Amino acid sequence: MNNSTLNTQHSTLAAELHAELEELEAAGLRRRRRVLDTPQGARPRVDGREYLSFCSNDYLGLAADPRVIQALCEGAQRHGAGAGASHLLSGHHRAHEELERRLAAFVRLPRALLFSSGYLANLAVVTTLAGRSSEIFADKLNHASLNDAMLLSRARFTRYPHCDVAALGEKLARSEAADKLVVTDAVFSMDGDIAPLDAILELCERFDAALVVDDAHGFGVLGPEGRGVLAHFGLDSPRIAYVGTLGKAAGVSGAFVAGDVDLIEMLIQRSRSYIYTTASPPALAWALIKSLELIEAESWRRQRLEALEKRLARAPRPQRWQLARSQTPIQPLIIGGNREAVTVSEALAREGILVPAIRPPTVPAGTARLRISLSAAHSEENVDRLVEALRRAEQASP
Repeated sequence: MNNSTLNTQHSTLAAELHAELEELEAAGLRRRRRVLDTPQGARPRVDGREYLSFCSNDYLGLAADPRVIQALCEGAQRHGAGAGASHLLSGHHRAHEELERRLAAFVRLPRALLFSSGYLANLAVVTTLAGRSSEIFADKLNHASLNDAMLLSRARFTRYPHCDVAALGEKLARSEAADKLVVTDAVFSMDGDIAPLDAILELCERFDAALVVDDAHGFGVLGPEGRGVLAHFGLDSPRIAYVGTLGKAAGVSGAFVAGDVDLIEMLIQRSRSYIYTTASPPALAWALIKSLELIEAESWRRQRLEALEKRLARAPRPQRWQLARSQTPIQPLIIGGNREAVTVSEALAREGILVPAIRPPTVPAGTARLRISLSAAHSEENVDRLVEALRRAEQASP
């Protein structure tokens, strides 16, 4: 292949990429990053300006807690800046081991395994538990990481309508697969609703299916002492593989899978996203140990969240847009059209308030929304300011 042919192919690719970006722009779907100049919090400086932020998943306000920061510094001094290898070579530090022990005890499951991200954890657990002879049953609004994991598993997969337990039961009853696996978010990241896990587990018991629960947005927030969605429902079963995220309510980074001893051992032996990646810096694990202590001890953070959720729910609601019901820090305001959602988000930004516009494919077409994320770092006055700004944006909207 000569240089002329290569240049032509490059030009064609560049033209196709440019055209696709223009289509995203025209459809109101092009995304842009903002740059934080300060630690995460209720009032960060973003792109050189201070905002009141309802953007982050720092639900308990721990990302900038001085005690967590101090633990991170101590962890780096003790264990260095990086792990230096994968867990199965020489990268599994004492801090990782201690964090896994404490996580298992916290969620009251036999054993836990640490991952660098929730995405990697979901890839690991689904591809380890399901293969060509399996059938996976998945909620239609599951997170993208669970959907990608299903594709990688090469299993047959069947989607059921969002939180529709009756439909799930019918599909499980018809399945002739050798192995069945039900996969669901615990708290759905764009709707803030909680999966009916008690009823789902009952179906799994009846039809001999394993259950993967992605509690990215419930860990630290739901249940007594923030132990997560299983504690929220009072569930305990060896067929559950529980995934918790450590970069949201815990305020740091990473994720873990917890469950039966043999499940965790099999993940160590078989999960490619665990075996073939460098371990996360042990300093992060050291910081997470402190974060876990604060989650358990400082119940006022969850009480503050609950009070803010109720205050927002009681506030006068926009007439044109729908504030969905949610018992979690995720409070979606359904706008509908992509452009209108972006316009409202931009109007709030001009008033110094950041609320992200969420559009397809993250949410279904016609349900573009503002995703309001509450934090224990917010005050009631912060919520009141948001409500007033939304009222003005609605009045100004054509």
